[in-house]
Amino acid sequence: MKSSILALLLTFLSATAIFAQNNAVADKEAYTKMITERSAKIAANLGITDAKKTEKVTMIIRDQYSNLNDIYAARDIRVKAIKEKNKDNKVERDSALAKDARIVEASLAKLHKKYIGKLSSQLTNEQIELVKNGMTYNVLPITYKAYQEEILTLTDNQKKQILVWLTEAREHAMDAESSDKKHAWFGKYKGRINNYLSAAGYDLKKEGIEWEKRRKAKAQTN
Repeated sequence: MKSSILALLLTFLSATAIFAQNNAVADKEAYTKMITERSAKIAANLGITDAKKTEKVTMIIRDQYSNLNDIYAARDIRVKAIKEKNKDNKVERDSALAKDARIVEASLAKLHKKYIGKLSSQLTNEQIELVKNGMTYNVLPITYKAYQEEILTLTDNQKKQILVWLTEAREHAMDAESSDKKHAWFGKYKGRINNYLSAAGYDLKKEGIEWEKRRKAKAQTN
């Protein structure tokens, strides 16, 4: 009787393990398919006429998404272990988490540099810009255009500074782990831009109201 129960238990555990492994494989395949399709869409927008080169660029972008995911997945495991180990010691926990965050930041910086190098071997600077925008939902060009449409009296130097900060935000956003965190980077820098413009004497609330009036008037004439 005991041996029968043990045999059934072992069979159940074995089946559970296989099920878990199959799910992991399925999840990995689904993720790979998703990032490959996403990368292909970005590559298709670069104006490359050579199919083999397009495929190569697609793989470079796909691998970047995969490598970023690996960094964050490993971080999540470490963070969970740190929190469990130091659940009764907030000081040690926070110190360990801060140290791990610096490790992640260094890993991302290294990967980012390597990635840009790979893109540079295949693409022009203009095409690399398109890749960066594609990875960040085109927030940079959309936001830069919006600032110029909202505030018609921006000086050339102010436009240049806005573009510098949006470009810096995009470099961070490219490496972010989710859509929300990509947008959060732009949100952070838009706050900096808004403070800069306010300090320069612009009433952003008033500028926004006037911009909305212009957009409504334009929509009525179309």
